[in-house]
Amino acid sequence: MRHCSVQVRGLLTREELDRYNALIEVGSYLEDQTRYDLAYPIQKEIDLLILPAIERLKDKGRARDRATAEYLESLRDGDEEEDAEEDDKEPSV
Repeated sequence: MRHCSVQVRGLLTREELDRYNALIEVGSYLEDQTRYDLAYPIQKEIDLLILPAIERLKDKGRARDRATAEYLESLRDGDEEEDAEEDDKEPSV
């Protein structure tokens, strides 16, 4: 059985995680019994089960990217304001 990443597992709800663990256990047992024909549908079910958590992980990444962009924009705006203040302080020739 292929496991999902730790980040994805961390975003599973309690119910999803319980189901995930049960499916992994059943799939591993089937693989130990060399019943790959039955383990395949279990893996497909796991893949479907983790899709919402993958979307939540993507959303967290997008939110982090937006926050970083806003922070960098605020730094840039702050630099422009400082430059304008310095221009006002310089004596005219």
